[in-house]
Amino acid sequence: MKRRSFNFPMNRLLTMMLIGLLALGACKSKKKVVEAAPAPVPVEEPAPAPKPAQPTPSAEEVAAGKLEGYFNAIVNASNVNSANNTIREALGMFSNQNTPVLIVIHEESGIKDYDEPTTIDRYLNYLKDTKKNLNFISDIRLDGSGRVTELELRRR
Repeated sequence: MKRRSFNFPMNRLLTMMLIGLLALGACKSKKKVVEAAPAPVPVEEPAPAPKPAQPTPSAEEVAAGKLEGYFNAIVNASNVNSANNTIREALGMFSNQNTPVLIVIHEESGIKDYDEPTTIDRYLNYLKDTKKNLNFISDIRLDGSGRVTELELRRR
């Protein structure tokens, strides 16, 4: 039968000492390398450039966005009652129910041709009846209190 040489206490002791020396030697050498390295020179980083301020949307842009949402909600309403509720909400943005709505059908060299003028009340009911929103807001005018006084639409 063969005897393993690792079972002898002397071989075990020598092997453990060798592993310990290697571990201690490795730690010391790393420490010397770290101590010997010169301290890094602090580099001055330029101050980060200020982020460009995002332009805040104007009152007209906000109102136009809300109206487009109302127009789409009226067109996509599942029933007449929900469409009527949305129309009531949308009319709250206007100075009165007879606010003029102009639809541009053609423009050439700055001269605009309009469809027959209508009111916002009629236009919203037209959207409810036809279930089609063929126009987009091209110009909107607000009064001092932020209510819409005139609306200009264009064909898509």
